[in-house]
Amino acid sequence: MDVAAMSLSLSACETNTNISLAMMSKVLDTAEVAGEALTEMIESVPTPGLGELIDVLA
Repeated sequence: MDVAAMSLSLSACETNTNISLAMMSKVLDTAEVAGEALTEMIESVPTPGLGELIDVLA
């Protein structure tokens, strides 16, 4: 393999790596937003039966 072919191959690999990193960054951002939204939804749901019963024997 000559130097020019190796250079093109290395450049293609570097480009693929950069694209993969950019995509993973976007996926991570999307997962963080989805996790925050899920946390807000869970916190906004009232707990059924909370405060209805009081243990007076304790």
